[in-house]
Amino acid sequence: MSFDRFLADLKQQAVAAGVSQRAIAEASPYLVYDQGIVNRDRGQRVFGQVFTEFAGRMAAPFRMQQGQAQIKTYAAAFARAEKEYGVPPAVIAAFWGLESDFGANMGNLPTLRSLVSLAYDCRRSERFTNETIAALKIIDRGDLSPDEMIGSWAGELGQTQFLPTHYFTYAVDYNGDGHRNLLRSPEDVIGSTANYIATGLKWRRGEPWLQEVRVPANLASGFPWDQADLTIQLPRSKWAEFGVTYPDGKPLPSDELPASVLLPMGRTGPAFLAYANFAAYTEWNNSLIYSTTAGYLATRIAGAAPLRRPAVPVVQLPFNELRELQQLLVRAGFNVGKVDGVMGQQSRTAVKAMQIKYGLPADSWPTAELLAKMRGPRAPAAAQGPAAER
Repeated sequence: MSFDRFLADLKQQAVAAGVSQRAIAEASPYLVYDQGIVNRDRGQRVFGQVFTEFAGRMAAPFRMQQGQAQIKTYAAAFARAEKEYGVPPAVIAAFWGLESDFGANMGNLPTLRSLVSLAYDCRRSERFTNETIAALKIIDRGDLSPDEMIGSWAGELGQTQFLPTHYFTYAVDYNGDGHRNLLRSPEDVIGSTANYIATGLKWRRGEPWLQEVRVPANLASGFPWDQADLTIQLPRSKWAEFGVTYPDGKPLPSDELPASVLLPMGRTGPAFLAYANFAAYTEWNNSLIYSTTAGYLATRIAGAAPLRRPAVPVVQLPFNELRELQQLLVRAGFNVGKVDGVMGQQSRTAVKAMQIKYGLPADSWPTAELLAKMRGPRAPAAAQGPAAER
């Protein structure tokens, strides 16, 4: 349908959802189509860097220091948020730093224009129609005016980049001025982010989220590499039996606290214990590189030591070989999502399944050895069942 017809329908949906005619009238001058926003959405690139490269840039010491400084500056708001929601200050500060550098980079595009353009585009119309209506509800509630709604091209708002549905649902007035302003009020940002993490992402009070560890370097150790997976949780006592230690070699606690071993760059790269709370990070952003970086930065702000450097550099296959490996995985019967040279979770799951077939350490990291075997004339077909479906 034409944009004008679409917009008329959207306004009717907003009224049905409880938005006032006053708010719709205020917003109407901003509800215009922008093809450039749609072009950005269709051309966006996912995280293609390796973890150490991305984390080295995004979790740099200066951002850790800024996070610690913000916790001191807004100590009362952070203490209140931890008491009310159970979310540690470092966790909030890490997201705050990564998303906007503590409010310095929130985007400079009109939010309503971005949202309605993405809603009109057929790719994710229903999702962004709902986001546009949520933005109208924010205006109706008196939190922001349409001209104040300036953010990223994808419609996120505020210093921790909330989508409007999250803003409307989880924003709280923490400075007592009667408004929920996530663009200008650091106190509102702190309280609202804690509310979203605790209520929306099901944070577990008093429990850890991520912790660097060391896994056995020797292949003869018998470490079960196929168990190093976010979908598999074992007690810390079990990981200790398998030879997992703290980075300095000290033993893990021999308790029943469940955790997964996370190897973002395979068995020779950094290693972490990911606890139940790490699910909040993958829910915030499903990129494994981003979520691991956010969790790691939070540990650094909380006082953890810097990441231990791998003994030898981790070899990353070049882009063209990663794409070739994905193509071979597809040919073997796996669904890897988009064949784009970026090893997302589906590609990593497929790599792990083939490593198991070939008797290689099943650490989900694409290697030249695996690629060479899959290029061979008798590469086995994918396993049937859940591994092939993921």
